[in-house]
Amino acid sequence: MNTTIINIKTDPKVKIKAKRIAFDLGLNLSGVLNAYLKQFIRTKSVYFSLNEENPSPFLMQAMKESEKQRKSKDYYSFNNPREAIDFLKKQ
Repeated sequence: MNTTIINIKTDPKVKIKAKRIAFDLGLNLSGVLNAYLKQFIRTKSVYFSLNEENPSPFLMQAMKESEKQRKSKDYYSFNNPREAIDFLKKQ
């Protein structure tokens, strides 16, 4: 198989973490990147996951406020998008 080299700049910590995860999955970083490039070519799209292991403090506070509003029934509920839009137009 004919190959070429791609040089990229990345944070050394990112590289170390990525290599460790690839190794834990039984892969090497080159294989992971090659698979990603092939997927990129095939789908012509870029996918980034925004999953976080732990919610941010901002998200935790928003969830607490939302739960408090839900318990006190201090919220609005709509059966469809049109109802929500009509409500917002009246505000």
